[in-house]
Amino acid sequence: MTLAAPRALDPAMPLLAVRELHTHFETAEGVARAVDGVSFTLRPGRTLGLVGESGCGKSVTALSILRLVSPPGRIVSGAILYKGQDLLGLSERSMRHVRGKEIAMVFQEPMTSLNPVFTIGSQIGEAVRLHQRLGRAATRARVIEALRLVEMPEPERRARSYPHELSGGMRQRAMIAMALACEPNVLIADEPTTALDVTIQAQILELLRGLRERLGMAMLLITHDLGIIAEHADDVAVMYAGRIVEYGSVLDVFERPLHPYTIALMEAVGRLGGDERYLEALPGTVPSLLRLPSGCRFRDRCPRAIDECAKVDPVLEEKAPGHTAACIRV
Repeated sequence: MTLAAPRALDPAMPLLAVRELHTHFETAEGVARAVDGVSFTLRPGRTLGLVGESGCGKSVTALSILRLVSPPGRIVSGAILYKGQDLLGLSERSMRHVRGKEIAMVFQEPMTSLNPVFTIGSQIGEAVRLHQRLGRAATRARVIEALRLVEMPEPERRARSYPHELSGGMRQRAMIAMALACEPNVLIADEPTTALDVTIQAQILELLRGLRERLGMAMLLITHDLGIIAEHADDVAVMYAGRIVEYGSVLDVFERPLHPYTIALMEAVGRLGGDERYLEALPGTVPSLLRLPSGCRFRDRCPRAIDECAKVDPVLEEKAPGHTAACIRV
C-alpha cells in the first residue's frame, strides 16, 4: 500500500484520552459494571497494551471508544477525548465519520464481523468510498493494495471471495486490511492475530508496528498474551474486573511488577529455559461483575491479602515515577 507522508502529530499531545469511563450492562439480575472508571492515554507513534483475563472488560472498553456498545449495555459516564473533542458528545452521524477514518478497529471474531453476503473486496471498498471518496477504479486498486499489504495470497482473487470461502487466518487478514485501508490515526486491535499461526502472527504484528511508525499512528493492542505486549507495546495497562490495576511503561511493569495480579500473571507464563513443571497457576476466577466483593476486587485470589483489603477499595496511585498501581500492600 502506498502510504501517506508522516502526519504532523505532536508526540507530546495525546491523540486519545479516556477519562473515568463507566460502561454498564443492565440485566434481570442487576447491573454489571463491565468498565468501571477506566482511564488511559494514547499518544502518536506509541502502542498501549491492554492485558488481562477473559471477562475483565478489555473488549467492552474498545467498543465503548467507538460507541459500539449495544443494549442492554450503555456508557454511563466519563469522557473519550479524541484530539481534545469528547466523542460522547457527537451525534451518531458525526461519529460515523470518526469510525474507520480517524479511529479504526480490528475485531476479535472476523467471521461474525464480516457480512457473509458481500465479498471481501466490497466490504473493504465500502470504507474507502465512504471516507476517501474515490472512484470505482481507484477504490478497487486501494482494496488490492490493502490486501497485498497484509500478504493475502492472490489478492485480486480473494477480493472477489465471500467470507465463508476464506480460512480463519485469511478472514483475519481481511479485517486488518479493512482497518488499515483508510490509514487511521488510532488503531484498536482486539486480539488481532487470534486466528493466525505463530509465523504469520509475527509478520502481522511487525506490519502493524511498521504502519504505526510510518504514520505516527497510536495503537491500543488488546491481548491476553504477555509476550506480545512485551515485544510490541510501549506502555501497558493491566485490567481486572472492569478496572485498570496497574499502569506504566512496558519496561517498568515487566521488570518491576507491583500489583499482585500482574505478578501472578507473569508467574503463570513459562520462561525459556525454565522448568515448566513449576509454573504458578493463578487460583480462582474473575469475580462476577454483578456481585463484586467489597474492597479490593482481587483480594479473594491474592496471596498477600489482609483484613484491610476487604474494607478499602484501592485506587490507582503513583508508586514510582510514571508507574501506578491500585493496591494498599504496595
